[in-house]
Amino acid sequence: MIFSRPRDSRITPEQAHRMVQDRSALLVDVRESDEYRAGHAPGAVHVPLSRLSAGVADVPGTDGDRRIVLVCRSGNRSRQAARLLVGRGVPCADVRGGMLAWSAAGLTVQDAHGATGSVI
Repeated sequence: MIFSRPRDSRITPEQAHRMVQDRSALLVDVRESDEYRAGHAPGAVHVPLSRLSAGVADVPGTDGDRRIVLVCRSGNRSRQAARLLVGRGVPCADVRGGMLAWSAAGLTVQDAHGATGSVI
């Protein structure tokens, strides 16, 4: 699995889930706060694309051994974030289909309180 060029670094929700479970990847949700609070993958770190683009936020974990996997609602913003981060020298991948595909695959989505969440 390649974690460098955005066109080669799209992974399925199932692949991302396995990587998060075995702690080989850090899942970073790049949606806005209201979307994240409504429903996100357990363990996902929230860093909105708007803050990454503005240069006011860094992606946590970029200095460690875990790979960075990005997710948004449908895959468009995470693909943009991947291009941005690769341009900054951060190898990463994004989840094809985003949280919509994550949820459709039957993977857990939780809200800000840990209850069953929804993808908005």
